[in-house]
Amino acid sequence: MPATKHAPKTKLPGRFEDLVRLLPPQAIVDDAHCDNTTEMIDRLMASGRLTNGQESYLETLVQLVQAFESSHHAIKSRPGIAMLKHLLDENDMGASDLARLLGVHASMGSKILKRERALTVDHLKTLSARFKVRADTFID
Repeated sequence: MPATKHAPKTKLPGRFEDLVRLLPPQAIVDDAHCDNTTEMIDRLMASGRLTNGQESYLETLVQLVQAFESSHHAIKSRPGIAMLKHLLDENDMGASDLARLLGVHASMGSKILKRERALTVDHLKTLSARFKVRADTFID
């Protein structure tokens, strides 16, 4: 598994196939692999506007991290939605404020907080930027 933590922070390729060469998406087997995958997620999310290939690659990596976290770290001090609720409370925000922040219909904020709707990659990017935390903070 190539480590991404110590790799130079050069511009990431735009094509899915080229990104796969940097860090092949595969089932995550340990915390080090999860850290490398999360680092790539963070790099993609910090790179601004994503190409279609980057978006597909990012979504793939997020799903792999979610699968690993749910099977290896099921007990967390603050699962993603609980942390989101905490951050909203700390910022005197409610479900309608969340909906406005994410640019979704007013009812979606409440549905996200009740786990009736999932956060998308774009939502994770927005929340990460707004609350100045890593995107995986909001992944259950």
